[in-house]
Amino acid sequence: MKKTLYIILASIFLFSCRETETTSNSGDLDFQSISHKIIEHAHLQPGERVLLVVKPGRFDSLAIELKARLEEAGAMYLGIVSVDSIQPQSWSTDFTNKLRITAKDSLVNVLSSVDLGIMLPGATPANDVYTALQQVLNQGKGRTVHFHWEGAYSINGEPLKMDSKIDSFYQYALLKTDYTALSQKQQQFENAMRSTWVEVSTPEGTNLKFQIRDRPVTKQDGNASMAHMATAKNLIDREVELPSGAIRVAPIEESVEGTIAFPDAMWNNVKAEKVILTFVKGKVTEVNATMNKDSVVAELNAGGDAAYSFREFALGFNPLLKVPADHKWIPYYGYGVGVVRLSLGDNSELGGNVKGNYVRWNFFTNATVKVNGEAWVLEGVMIR
Repeated sequence: MKKTLYIILASIFLFSCRETETTSNSGDLDFQSISHKIIEHAHLQPGERVLLVVKPGRFDSLAIELKARLEEAGAMYLGIVSVDSIQPQSWSTDFTNKLRITAKDSLVNVLSSVDLGIMLPGATPANDVYTALQQVLNQGKGRTVHFHWEGAYSINGEPLKMDSKIDSFYQYALLKTDYTALSQKQQQFENAMRSTWVEVSTPEGTNLKFQIRDRPVTKQDGNASMAHMATAKNLIDREVELPSGAIRVAPIEESVEGTIAFPDAMWNNVKAEKVILTFVKGKVTEVNATMNKDSVVAELNAGGDAAYSFREFALGFNPLLKVPADHKWIPYYGYGVGVVRLSLGDNSELGGNVKGNYVRWNFFTNATVKVNGEAWVLEGVMIR
């Protein structure tokens, strides 16, 4: 499988942030309640085969709690896969031992029997089992629950170290989100988008419009049941995030028109200022910047055709993951209510037509989103 370069840029204006410096331990987390919530959303059926993937460390106790919950639910516990060379003996089973001696190119065949993979913190595409499970999902089999407990960014787009405050924030969102209301609001927005124009703007100069027509819309509403997978249309429909909150869609490429105004950020390892990209029929046709325009062009050229292509529109709906008023940072990949993500690059996992090895995420917390001329989000605030 080709490796894709992911560049994550938080495009946030009018805010300031004090970055978290302390590293959290797991002492304040209620792993018993968390494990119950994960299993609740999996809607397990007796006999379903479940594999856990995790980096050994602070979430070891959660993995053990999940093992107990799986057995209570009548599922077949397949074991725990470590993403590094440290593999506690207690995690090993006949199945995980088989995985360890299976050639990389044969992992998909072995993992095709897995009904549910639970991706705990530390599980990333850098791990062969994780990547092979994604290929299984691409074949229209199984599903995965992603409990990353990461995805926190400073207002400047830098990844934050987890601390007890972020832990508490995420745990509250996971346990207290009204998932029924979340799903209903997401469905309303999808219905509104289907046959009309969507417009995204910011005070700094973003002015973009597009249509989605019949494109798949992934609604991260926490439903990881196998029955729900019957409606899955692409890879990410089978990857269920907890906590939940965003809708994601690859618009019809040829419909994307307008501009995206970026904040000052690193492009090709050089800081560029006041970058504005102009799109015509989904392709970047003009690059402007007040400083280091060449670095922007160099990054786009290195990324190939995918880097010059619009990838994805995403919008957060979870009110419990919104940007905190007293400590400005972006929770969980921008799944909070009113947070917009506009991206460049490969969108094949979303059901789009752009393929390549480049992805750049861009978060906006002050965007206005209109559907058929009616505002849903006004300068970062959901108003419907």
